[in-house]
Amino acid sequence: MAETEFDVIVIGAGPGGYVAAIRAAQLGLKTACVESRETLGGTCLNVGCIPSKALLHASELFEEANHGTLAKWGVKVGNVELDLDAMHAGRKEAVGGLTKGIEFLFKKNKVTWLKGQGRFTAKDRLDVAGTEYSAKNFVIATGSSVTPLPGVEIDQERIVDSTGALELQKVPGHLVVIGGGVIGLELGSVWKRLGARVTVVEFLDQILPGMDGEVRKEANKIFKKQGFEFRLSTKVTGAERTRDGISLTVEPAAGGAAETIEADVVLVSIGRRPNTDGLGLEAAGLQVNKRGQIEVDHDFRTAVPGIYAIGDVTPGPMLAHKAEDEGVAVAEILAGQVGIVNHDVIPSVVYTFPEIAGVGLTEEQAKEQGEIKVGKFPMMANSRAKTNRETDGFVKIVADARSDRVLGVWMIASVAGTMIAQAAQAMEFGATSEDIAYTCHAHPTHSEAVKEAAMAVTGKPIHF
Repeated sequence: MAETEFDVIVIGAGPGGYVAAIRAAQLGLKTACVESRETLGGTCLNVGCIPSKALLHASELFEEANHGTLAKWGVKVGNVELDLDAMHAGRKEAVGGLTKGIEFLFKKNKVTWLKGQGRFTAKDRLDVAGTEYSAKNFVIATGSSVTPLPGVEIDQERIVDSTGALELQKVPGHLVVIGGGVIGLELGSVWKRLGARVTVVEFLDQILPGMDGEVRKEANKIFKKQGFEFRLSTKVTGAERTRDGISLTVEPAAGGAAETIEADVVLVSIGRRPNTDGLGLEAAGLQVNKRGQIEVDHDFRTAVPGIYAIGDVTPGPMLAHKAEDEGVAVAEILAGQVGIVNHDVIPSVVYTFPEIAGVGLTEEQAKEQGEIKVGKFPMMANSRAKTNRETDGFVKIVADARSDRVLGVWMIASVAGTMIAQAAQAMEFGATSEDIAYTCHAHPTHSEAVKEAAMAVTGKPIHF
């Protein structure tokens, strides 16, 4: 087989793409992965999930020292100063190490990295940097990019997207975040902890769209307590650069008088859109749907035989771990095995403090399907949370009233992102609330709140 001929060519080296390529190669398929960035890992690793978590952690440490939290624990520090350059250096170090790690895994598994932009010239041929390649199968894993907001043009100086918000060289006096979703709240948290005044402008009447209603309301209260300012049911209609910053024009979402908000920096985070431009889908015989996504069946097959698609470029939640699981599954399907992803059990996490996490149906969605039971347990009654003075939040379990099968789990807790894995695994095995309730949990741990919430489904929590 020539060097331009492969069993599988994966287009995109983000969480879905690089995982698909590695797994395909492990299964004995001659595999190539197309990536135009200078480093592997896609948006998530280079300018998304990973660098933002580095800044979130660093900003938490700064806030603990600067706002007296450590002193309350008997850890007295002197004059606290912010070294933003060092903070950024830590972020870059984390990204650098992980991108090099993926490059090592490509070499270890004999995945060929085709450097450049991939464009279909036919359903079985792909042009990359002027060279044409062919494959028995293609996997489109090109991910997503920031959705633009008309009237608010990103310049990465005063008006930034999530990438620009990671690179700010000084703490803004007033940061306005357009969009009350996951990305806006996480990056808003970073700069709020470092000293910025943060205002979140959200078109809907509540933050965190798609999450459980009770979680959304409680999160709003917690963020307000932290100093966030919210302008809900509000739309942004324009932005004008001033001598000192940006003047945003806003008005009620339902219509009404316009007003202005003055900001030093504006972060646009209203969502993401699939990356399909420049792929030459027409030449391959493919079309996108109204949302710009590539439709696939249960086995990730597109309308064209031999072309598959996974991750953000397909319908469903735009989450790195969803793409990773789909990457493994599609590779196993291409190797003649059975690859499965249960899209009903995909956890989601907001890495603010406290963290917010959920999996499965919200209470509202579950009620639409039939009669349910709900168990809830507050973190203020959890011994470990109380000991750590991390008492904001709760765990909520939604179960089917007849079968007791768990339909959804939602929580706000300092380590909710870790705790939600138990809930997802339980649901994957079809657990009932009783199964969780009668599973022994180590004491004292935050996860005991999951056990107590499960006990509360049948009205018998011990510690509340």
